[in-house]
Amino acid sequence: SQKKLAALARRHNVWLLAGSLFLRRRQDHKLVNRGVLFAPDGQIIATYDKIHMFDANVGDGQRYCESDSFAAGTTPVIADIGDIQLGMSICYDLRFAHLYRQLARDGAHILTVPAAFTAVSGAAHWHVLLRARAIETGCYVIAPAQCGTHSDGRQTYGHAVIISPWGEILAEADDGDGMITAKIDLAKITAARRAIPSLAS
Repeated sequence: SQKKLAALARRHNVWLLAGSLFLRRRQDHKLVNRGVLFAPDGQIIATYDKIHMFDANVGDGQRYCESDSFAAGTTPVIADIGDIQLGMSICYDLRFAHLYRQLARDGAHILTVPAAFTAVSGAAHWHVLLRARAIETGCYVIAPAQCGTHSDGRQTYGHAVIISPWGEILAEADDGDGMITAKIDLAKITAARRAIPSLAS
């Protein structure tokens, strides 16, 4: 899968975030939930192993215990993509504000949150949490999201969004497959952080 994704990045000359892939670590053979960022030349320039395991009961009849099968990551990751510093995270990480504050204080301009939120928790919390992370950090938030019913019966919420540093939803996908875009203006990050300098304290 990584070879195919690298080829796609090269073919279209784009930065490509694959978030996330289930991979086995070489050192101890444990599974990890890993985000992988490919450069336009197809090279992997950053990887991030999900830190917060999804062990929860959201009331949809499914049991979620990610820690039964996966090893948690330990290190926040910021990728350098030219003039932009990209803070990487995955799904359930979204509920842990301290991670995003650290990424922002370490220089992140954009926070990425690829996710497969459940239909139940997504409807209740997805937009609220993403907007909060943008507002708290003065960062753009880009959150691609899986949607629909999966082979095991699990339902995911979808609604991929791009959010401004002021917490405005700049673009949102409808239910079902789709693609969204938005213009990124780094000056808006500076303006948001000057207006509300909460990262300084």
